[in-house]
Amino acid sequence: MRKHLILTLLCAVFAFLGGVTAEVFLSNGGSASAQPGPPLPPVPPLDPNEKSLPDRFQAVIKQVGPSVVAVDAVRPPAPGSKPEEESGSGVMVKLPNTKGVVVVTNNHVVGAAQPNKVYVTLSDGRIVQPARIWADPESDISLLNLEDDSLPVIPLGDSDRVRRGQWVLAFGSPFGLNQTVTHGIISATNRGQISLGSTIRIKEFLQTDAAINPGSSGGPLVNLDGKVIGINTAIASKSGSNSGVSFSIPANMVKRVATQLIDKGVVTRGYLGVQLASTLEPAEALRLGLTHVSGALVEIVHPSTPAEAAGLRVGDVVLKLEDVAIKDENHLINLVCALPPGQRVRLTIWRDRKLQALDVTLGDYATRGRTGKQ
Repeated sequence: MRKHLILTLLCAVFAFLGGVTAEVFLSNGGSASAQPGPPLPPVPPLDPNEKSLPDRFQAVIKQVGPSVVAVDAVRPPAPGSKPEEESGSGVMVKLPNTKGVVVVTNNHVVGAAQPNKVYVTLSDGRIVQPARIWADPESDISLLNLEDDSLPVIPLGDSDRVRRGQWVLAFGSPFGLNQTVTHGIISATNRGQISLGSTIRIKEFLQTDAAINPGSSGGPLVNLDGKVIGINTAIASKSGSNSGVSFSIPANMVKRVATQLIDKGVVTRGYLGVQLASTLEPAEALRLGLTHVSGALVEIVHPSTPAEAAGLRVGDVVLKLEDVAIKDENHLINLVCALPPGQRVRLTIWRDRKLQALDVTLGDYATRGRTGKQ
């Protein structure tokens, strides 16, 4: 009995010492590895003069709220059907060479609706209609011109400066609930490998976990400086409602598209004339002799296109456009589309387990053959 008691006390002592050791070890940032890795960079300290996060949220909401609108559109009917009604959101901004203000929204909200069939509800409840609409289905951007300089606007920010982990607020009218605000962080940037409508080709999204639901499309994604860094456009969800994965068109893309729409009435884009694999699978990359899953795999080269003229072949993997390394097929599409028709560029490709260079003169996507995809 005495021996059993002594053993029990010894176990208790060792357990206590082990717990203390573990606590000290973990509190000092210990690792299970025998050789600790390099120290992580320190997190910047909080600014003691900075407002609390809720106070900052409220200040941004007060600043941005008046410029956020609800958008309702009655779109022309398809043959044999009734007119289609669609609802979404938008944000009022000021753009060069325009009278009044411009509501930026999604093209899938407005579609082919005429200005007299589009209704913009302001934050104070007033209903106004656009004098003109510019649309770019390929990027899912529509611009509604309201000829009233007195309306409140907010600035478009620099979306190239957006980083993961940054706090954001999403404004919109989910389920018809106008002036709704949700918060979250930027989950990722340059997201393109998502499936959207058949007309939407230019995909370069900011990803956020801020709640975005049906009716939020076209509303602004705003940073804590009160600037629009994105236009909310899509969610990844099996249920049709928010699941914490939402996508916004970057503000810098809005600026590029808007400038061309307002100045020229259309957006001009370069064109290769190929169909690319939606993904380059790891097994396929290894089979081709590549060591990284990057680049754009050519599946089809369409006849009588710049790609055919340059000698591009099925099975080639485009690794670079000029000096820019290609991440995936969507990255190549975006880069080519951002260039003017007629520009000559150099492609670095992977063919027969070695690098080759091809020079190609880009065509005009607007005048491409109907079979061309990119």
